Amino acid sequence: MTLRINCWSGPRNISTALMYSFRQRADTTVVDEPIYAHYLEASGRNHPGRNAVLAGQDSNGARVVEEVILGHYETPVVFFKQMCHHLVGLDRSFLGSCHNILLIREPRQVLRSHSVNLPDVKVTDIGLDVQVDLLETILANGDPPVVVDSAVLLGDPGAVLAKVCQRLDLPFEEAMLSWPAGPKPEDGVWAQHWYQNAHRSTGFEAGIPGTGSLPDRLEAVLAEAQPLYDRLAEFSLAPS
Repeated sequence: MTLRINCWSGPRNISTALMYSFRQRADTTVVDEPIYAHYLEASGRNHPGRNAVLAGQDSNGARVVEEVILGHYETPVVFFKQMCHHLVGLDRSFLGSCHNILLIREPRQVLRSHSVNLPDVKVTDIGLDVQVDLLETILANGDPPVVVDSAVLLGDPGAVLAKVCQRLDLPFEEAMLSWPAGPKPEDGVWAQHWYQNAHRSTGFEAGIPGTGSLPDRLEAVLAEAQPLYDRLAEFSLAPS
């Protein structure tokens, strides 16, 4: 039986690094943002590389769920890097056939970074509202949520990944802590717009958080986003 793992993240997090980490496992296939084209088609958002994504990926979200997310894989584990906001308009019942990780990051940092490529960024663009919906569904079902704060993961990658693997009933592998620099065959066509830092990385390298103030136009977005992040952070895995 295939273990299907969705990592539901917001943008400008370390989701690509986490995908590269799971890619190092001998038992795992990784898939990069399989419902991105669906999201662009359904939402009408004008992201960098929009036309290339729509040309290169199936935009029929229901078909992608059936054929890709719930499809056949040769490996016993498959890891899907997912953006929460990509779920727009999709029947979420498939989530019950998967394990679901919620990867979060302090919203001030996300908004500062994401606004470079998306100047009119909104809360719905960074997925915190969807992450909270997913969290509440998991809790209502009586399941323990797997919430990973990127800052905590960067502070102690081995310990946090070991906890994640334990929650997924997988053995932790030291190989998950490093990977070769550069693009990977699984990268989506959007990598040229978003993955520069990930391609330079060879592991979970902690950076120095930005300290500059947000543009005034984003302060209202931050005020809406912060309590959503705070709710998720209540369940963040600790390394000890």
